[in-house]
Amino acid sequence: MKKIFLLLSVSTLFFACNSKDSYSLTGTVKGMQDGKIILEKQDDAEAVAVDTAIIENGKFKFEGKIAEPAIYSLVLEGSQGRSFVILENGKINIEINKDSMFLNKISGTYNNEQLSEYNAIGMKIQKRLKDFETVNGEKMMTAQQNQDTVTIEGLRTEYGKIQSEMEQSTLKYIQEHPKAYVSLLLVEGMISNPNADAAKTKSLFDGLDSSLKSSAKGKKVATLMETSKGVAVGSPAPDFSAPNPEGKMVSLRESLGKVTIIDFWASWCGPCRQANPSLVALYKEFHDQGLNIVGVSLDKTADKWKEGIAADGLPWTQISNLKFWDDPIAATYNVKSIPNMFVLDENGIVVAKDLHGAELRARVATMLGAK
Repeated sequence: MKKIFLLLSVSTLFFACNSKDSYSLTGTVKGMQDGKIILEKQDDAEAVAVDTAIIENGKFKFEGKIAEPAIYSLVLEGSQGRSFVILENGKINIEINKDSMFLNKISGTYNNEQLSEYNAIGMKIQKRLKDFETVNGEKMMTAQQNQDTVTIEGLRTEYGKIQSEMEQSTLKYIQEHPKAYVSLLLVEGMISNPNADAAKTKSLFDGLDSSLKSSAKGKKVATLMETSKGVAVGSPAPDFSAPNPEGKMVSLRESLGKVTIIDFWASWCGPCRQANPSLVALYKEFHDQGLNIVGVSLDKTADKWKEGIAADGLPWTQISNLKFWDDPIAATYNVKSIPNMFVLDENGIVVAKDLHGAELRARVATMLGAK
């Protein structure tokens, strides 16, 4: 009996060693007996199909080799939904629901089990958010119709508390799972968040296992972190100057108020123009209490720029170098898309980025001690 057990152990070890050099991704699809399933690599800007498998009796299988873990997705032919998987050498198992592709069960390798663990955390909080919306949706609509700001802000505060739990859970997960590939993906996501604490993000990246940081994805994240520094929350806003519509040079420093918004926009930017009425209302409400706005336009021609200012009735300071995306101020602030805005305190320190609508108004009101 001992000899048989020894042979089984050696056999298991042999196949385990082999599985480390290749991957086997097997799965089942609930609600679909036959068809095709596509394996796609999640590149930076798009998903690229790399393999296709036949679904027979609700089952499919992909096999191959991969140099290091990477995020991929599975798409059923003719379907829009997708299930994410971390492709890595080893035996990976996934259970997919045709009608709810994101509700999959995945296991078999360390990184995929960690992905499932993190997804489970997120799903619990997402359910609480959904339940909150269901219970309080009608109450919010009534408050908005009656302009009941106390109720509106109260509900937003409660909703924000649940959202912040997700943020804290994410930070905790990264800190407690330095070897998990999903931690690297989460850090990458934080870099693209304009309101993220850059120093905290760097600290989280530095705390990851060296194997992750030296991977292809890790090197990309390190480069992204370096090129996305821009102007971090908590840091002084770099001074700048440019001509106003009359040709006079105007600087940020001379335009500071108790609260200052730097608004990057352009007359050709549809979302910018749609946001302007709300910004005008905000300015009219709080300018007398100390709010200033400096509009930095990425326009190309003076005529279009001036027409946009007049058409939208923008009463605050406006400047532009008329250099489109080559604007040096936008480069300094690492502005890659518009509208984009920075909120400064009276000392010119950046306290928030890319806030809009009610969230922007609430921050300005708080900083000015208004209701």
